[in-house]
Amino acid sequence: MKQKKIPMRKSVVSGDQFPKRDLLRIAYTKEGEISIDPVGKAHGRGAYLALLNSEAELAKKKRVFDRAFQTKISDSFYDELIEYVAHQVARRELSQTTYSAEVLPDYD
Repeated sequence: MKQKKIPMRKSVVSGDQFPKRDLLRIAYTKEGEISIDPVGKAHGRGAYLALLNSEAELAKKKRVFDRAFQTKISDSFYDELIEYVAHQVARRELSQTTYSAEVLPDYD
């Protein structure tokens, strides 16, 4: 059986290639609006960021999206981005956590 091709994208922070589903897209529209695009289908130009806390912090420190979109982006957007990435990382870790029947808490 033919193996399905996995789309790869480059993170603007580290420059490393990742599978597209492991990245977060940031969209910049012609009207000058910047937004977090969790679905990856928003209109506008996109730049990708790996879903890692260290990459989000580094993006703010280096102001990566200012350079990627050639515009001034507020610190509040970077703060929102850091919170969003931290939340998504926590969700991913929680979904991968498994418990055995002996360790499960008793809710009775």
